[in-house]
Amino acid sequence: MAIPQHFIDELTARADIVEIVGDYVPLNPKGGSWWGLCPFHAEKSPSFHVVREKQMYHCFGCGKGGGVINFVMEMERLSYPDAIRVLAGKLGLPVPEDEDNGDQRKHRAHLLALNRDAARFYYDQLKNRSGARVEDYIRQRRIAPKTATRFGLGAAPDAWDELIRAMTERGYEKRDLLDAGLAVTNKTGGLYDKFRNRLMLPVIDLRGDVIGFTSRVMDNSTPKYLNTPETELFRKRSILYGLNYAKTTKRPNLILVEGNIDVITLHQAGFDNAVATMGTALTEEHARMLAKYSKELVICYDNDPAGKDATQRALAILKHAEFNVRVLQLPMRRNETGELVKQDADDFIKNHGAAAFERHLSESEEKNDYRLGTLAQNYDLTGDQGRLEFLKAAVGLIAGLDSSIEREIYGGKAAAIAGVTGNAVAHEVERQRKTQFRRDRRQEERKYLAPTVNLQPKQRELRYNNIRSAMAEEGILRLMLLDPTLFRGIPDLTGQRFSAPLLGKAFDLLKDRWERSLDAGLMNLQGEMTSEEMSHLVHIASKPESLANGRQALADYIGIIDTETLKQAGSGDADPLLAAWEMFQEKKAMEEKR
Repeated sequence: MAIPQHFIDELTARADIVEIVGDYVPLNPKGGSWWGLCPFHAEKSPSFHVVREKQMYHCFGCGKGGGVINFVMEMERLSYPDAIRVLAGKLGLPVPEDEDNGDQRKHRAHLLALNRDAARFYYDQLKNRSGARVEDYIRQRRIAPKTATRFGLGAAPDAWDELIRAMTERGYEKRDLLDAGLAVTNKTGGLYDKFRNRLMLPVIDLRGDVIGFTSRVMDNSTPKYLNTPETELFRKRSILYGLNYAKTTKRPNLILVEGNIDVITLHQAGFDNAVATMGTALTEEHARMLAKYSKELVICYDNDPAGKDATQRALAILKHAEFNVRVLQLPMRRNETGELVKQDADDFIKNHGAAAFERHLSESEEKNDYRLGTLAQNYDLTGDQGRLEFLKAAVGLIAGLDSSIEREIYGGKAAAIAGVTGNAVAHEVERQRKTQFRRDRRQEERKYLAPTVNLQPKQRELRYNNIRSAMAEEGILRLMLLDPTLFRGIPDLTGQRFSAPLLGKAFDLLKDRWERSLDAGLMNLQGEMTSEEMSHLVHIASKPESLANGRQALADYIGIIDTETLKQAGSGDADPLLAAWEMFQEKKAMEEKR
């Protein structure tokens, strides 16, 4: 590995997983573990727990699990080495790195330098004749020179290779331009600039580095808006444009808008809390980033059908967010022909000014008021049939709210809209919640009564071919984790005898560490496993296992593996349901014998 294993072992030994996870997820102690709402999927009640003694986390809902490095990888969307660096930084430990890893870091720094120089190149073009059209466009959009400079706006010339020639003159290779997403190749292998005849907006991360670009074309060609493709530096799912400035706002919230120009116009008007996604729908990663910098988010998308749909999708993502969510609907405006048309934040500021926007911002709706109001617009509430259909839809919405107080408040509001009593709506809400509870319970019971499903890994690519043998192999791993000295009694057992490749791989790695007098704990395998593999191994380790008469249990498990190997060689695969039932009976008998 690029980073010495002894340092990784020291890092995981020093890191307190409860403290690290607690920086991202509110945790509460319960029964020797720490519990909270899972950051990897939406849930209403905590199924995510952290065990300090084992230095691991595990979610009983989605199955995610691992150690402290895995957690940082998942939360920050980092590679394994980068997660180690972040964790080491949290603990104040310098990271010893070898030459290969140094080369990787140098390459990243090289791409950042290239992006910075490209941003300067585009900015300088505004002063040249080639940037005149873009400069006129910036002026038409009423973006002040000071604001344009602050956001680093620039111009891509209407030419095929001006950026390429300028950057190669500065010593960059063509491979660098491809890696940074600044150049593309044609069918014959020729290289040309990716961005041509465009307004260029550098995308700057929280450290102040240029990680990519977004752009708008200056003619009728398509696409109208174009971003840097996914690169080592640029990942749209975890980028919020403008957050590098908005993170220091003194305002009490953040404003989420749809466009980059909206962000620039709002900042110019004094709303330095505006951010936008990079042409993508809001993601869970975005939600976690927003939660770090504010306790309230105001969604201000376009007030047309597409914008309303995007708002509803964002509200679904933010359903269990740990901050308050409000929705700002800007009014429609009449165009020159008197037709009502949408206006985004940029339009509204220019047409009505910052003070008017501030008033609308202060009057933004709480998310459930918005959802209920939007729902009511879909029905004719002047007739009984329309009111009935609205109430059915509203009851479904209200029944999904976690808080009984919220259900009471919005049940009353729905009743007022439809002109019925609050008690009638409350009764229907509780009836639907009970129905949903029974449905969920039946689903859980069906899962419980399907042993082969319960025993299989959640990830399809990790599925077991021989359930009975795999259950024994899991038992061996648990015994080794509880008491690594048991390796001493099985010098000839290797992972090759395991039916499940993942379990055999884990066994060999743990045994190798034990033989080298290293800590043979599960969390020491984080760098050798994918996140899916690690999650499954943590799930295995979370199952009960007794060390009472451990050597006999180990012999019993090995006996099952050998029996299944002979059986499969002689007569093919056994019935999986029967194998699961036999495994349960054998497990029970083994426990009674101990």
